[in-house]
Amino acid sequence: MASLLCNARIQLTDTLEQMQQGTLMRKVKSKSWKKQRYFKLQDDCMTIWYQSKRTGKTESAFSISDVETVREGHQSEVLQSLAEEFPPERCFTIVFYGRRGNLDLIAGSAEEAQCWVQGLRQLIEVATSMDQREKIDQWIRDWFQKADKNKDGRMNFKEVQRLLKMMNVDMNEDHALRLFQDADKSESGTLEGEEFVLFYKALTQREEVLSLFQDFSEDGKKLTLLELVDFLQQEQLEDEGTEELAMELIDKYEPSETARARHVLSADGFLMYLCSPEGSIFNPRHQALWQDMSQPLCHYFISSSHNTYLIEDQIRGQSSIEGYIRALKRGCRCLEVDCWDGPNGEPMVYHGHTFTSKIPFREVVSTLGKYAFKTSDYPVILSLENHCSMEQQEVLAQQLKDILGEQLLTTTTDGRVPTQLPSPEELKHKILLKGKKIGRLEDMLDGPGDEAPDVSDDDNGAEAEEERRRVKKDKESLAQALSDCVVYCKNVSFRGFQEARSHSRPSEISSLSEAKARKLIRDAGNEFVRHNAWQLTRIYPSGLRTDSSNYSPQEMWNVGCQIVALNFQTAGTEMDLCDGLFSQNGRCGYVLKPPFMRDKDTLFNPSDPDSWEGPGPTTLTIQVISGQQLPKVANSKDGAIIDPLVRVEIHGVPADQAHQETKYIENNGFNPRWDETLQFQLHVPELALVRFMVEDYDKTSRNDFVGQFTLAFANIKPGYRHIHLLSKDGTSIPPSSLFVHIRITEPPGPEQD
Repeated sequence: MASLLCNARIQLTDTLEQMQQGTLMRKVKSKSWKKQRYFKLQDDCMTIWYQSKRTGKTESAFSISDVETVREGHQSEVLQSLAEEFPPERCFTIVFYGRRGNLDLIAGSAEEAQCWVQGLRQLIEVATSMDQREKIDQWIRDWFQKADKNKDGRMNFKEVQRLLKMMNVDMNEDHALRLFQDADKSESGTLEGEEFVLFYKALTQREEVLSLFQDFSEDGKKLTLLELVDFLQQEQLEDEGTEELAMELIDKYEPSETARARHVLSADGFLMYLCSPEGSIFNPRHQALWQDMSQPLCHYFISSSHNTYLIEDQIRGQSSIEGYIRALKRGCRCLEVDCWDGPNGEPMVYHGHTFTSKIPFREVVSTLGKYAFKTSDYPVILSLENHCSMEQQEVLAQQLKDILGEQLLTTTTDGRVPTQLPSPEELKHKILLKGKKIGRLEDMLDGPGDEAPDVSDDDNGAEAEEERRRVKKDKESLAQALSDCVVYCKNVSFRGFQEARSHSRPSEISSLSEAKARKLIRDAGNEFVRHNAWQLTRIYPSGLRTDSSNYSPQEMWNVGCQIVALNFQTAGTEMDLCDGLFSQNGRCGYVLKPPFMRDKDTLFNPSDPDSWEGPGPTTLTIQVISGQQLPKVANSKDGAIIDPLVRVEIHGVPADQAHQETKYIENNGFNPRWDETLQFQLHVPELALVRFMVEDYDKTSRNDFVGQFTLAFANIKPGYRHIHLLSKDGTSIPPSSLFVHIRITEPPGPEQD
């Protein structure tokens, strides 16, 4: 059984053996909630169980593949609050992917804490470097562990039947028994080790992949190098260096050494390739940084978060630096900080006039300094909602400068008055403050600003007077030191596109509520697009969204708004779209807008088909073939097997918004077959996002969410592709996938004379 249980890549070290023996540690949730729990690494080296010291019953378990990282010392609010009671070398935090809460632990000694920190880091490295085959093997091990009720390392037919139900398989008893007996080579009436693997392989035969393989293989047993090249050119539409690519794929995915030496691909290797990143629907070239990063900041969509400090709702939710860490790790580049006066002259961050908890501004800035550039090198914009008194504003400015040092941008990149915004490339590793500013940027660059700003010839007296009044008012409510920290993102009230065109500067930015933005989109779509071609606009959710729900970002992107702020803490379609758009370009948080949105004189209006310059619609044809190992619905009745259907949604300009779905397959979440074709017409494919949804059909109430995957149309690879599904909060759920065939038909170009 050992061969099945332990991952071949894991070397059993003293550290791991110590973890397998188990350790008593304190699990802490608050200053007063500290309970002793017994933590133990299981034999598979990929699961950790912990049980109550008092009752001895297993409380919980988690898989190493759910763990993102381990932080040592007092690196969470809870552990910081206990800093005087427990030294940092005994404390550590286990951070999970997605929205699952962290686990704060205190070991009995520094040695025990080190043992767990080092051991977990070793195992996380193994988990993150697993290929598709290893992930599937791991998945089999996890299921074996769950189903082997009496923990004897074998599985009788009753346990196998229970396992099938857990795995979303509804199989008639005779068929299940036949597979069981075929796999039970030792005829012991139980499956162990390799026998269980054989049983699983029989269960997961992929007929649809085998018949595709046989279409291109002359002898039905292997694909020669040339047959594989034919497949890559004809079906996958790979056009350059296909022979090198074919060689690479054989080397990488063919499990048999003999076949590799002969440059052929077996059916197993073919399936491995189709399930790999190269066989994914997402163009691997677009996963890396592939766009021009030298254009002005306003030419990019920028991943942006609202109320970043919240990890729950905005009335009673908890404020936490964890909100900032999570957002930055997801590639977010514009964060919001709500600052209020705090005790002892220390400004605090929280949602004003509500019951949310509070965090010192100093901690937010320290976190920013530490995590700002871990995921992306490109600039971070700190959107400051300043409610502080003059005294505490001085403190804000001081803390920003002291903690961020060189990272904080305090003057223009070249010391001159900008005629356009600098590029993400020029602003690498810089943090920009967005907030109010006294007077104009030029005053700051020309030396201390005059009470009365210069008035150019085309300004009339009344406007000059208005400008003076505004400067005077700002000086009364805004500390000069804080004003000086604002360079390229000076907040100004939006007074219409006309006014903006004649008076505003590229370094100014307006914030609009979702309702105001919708009205402008409706009334002046083209002007909005033009405005966003040279100046930044930030959109924020309506104050009525007390549950921290989100508006659709798509309609804001359709007019080129760059900073479309969403509640990152709230899962749903809107965050799927955000993750989908920003999963490209190296996840750097910046995506270049299409050319027709970067031109100040563009005629484009998302709501007016006559303004779209294009030869006609692009046709997207999706054949939904099959699904693999779909997860059960969370909180479903025990034993309930899903009835999955696939829904494909197009999010884009109003004329492209569409959705279609397949029929549902009764009682099969394990290997459903749909073989249905869905077709969409895209008029502005450059703005389209495609969302694949798997739902559990329910005839009496709303369908339940099973999994989804969203990507920009521009990142789709045609041909036979796997779509690796994500959970509700955007984390991967291997080996759940969809198998599809994608065809993209471009409209015919203008006729040649």
